[in-house]
Amino acid sequence: MATFRSEQVTIERNDGFVFNFLSDFNNFQKLMPPQVTDWQSDGESCRFNIQNMATLGMRYKEKTPDSHIYIQSEGKVPFDYNLQCFIEKVSDQGCNVSLEFNADLSPMLKMIASKPLENFINILAQKLKEICESGMI
Repeated sequence: MATFRSEQVTIERNDGFVFNFLSDFNNFQKLMPPQVTDWQSDGESCRFNIQNMATLGMRYKEKTPDSHIYIQSEGKVPFDYNLQCFIEKVSDQGCNVSLEFNADLSPMLKMIASKPLENFINILAQKLKEICESGMI
């Protein structure tokens, strides 16, 4: 299993706010880069296409209020994966967030996809910070 971790971001919003934002897949579309198209979601699952790559689906598996969200792959996907969101309260109005993407990649796919996946997970973390702090929700 290949693991890709985002840089930790400090978000000037409380942990409950960030947890609630990440607990609804309808909000995830705001985090996605332009290469993500055909977004479909209900509150608990989503499907999307990554341009020139694959269609992926995800579903919430486990949520620990204000601290951890575990998301797993769903449906016909090119490889099994999960995404974990770690939220750590640092003050009444701030928290640290890091994301971890774990994928069951073949050695060849790992070689090809490592850099794009690393960039992708960091983009998600940075966009999460921007959106939560801007109040564009």
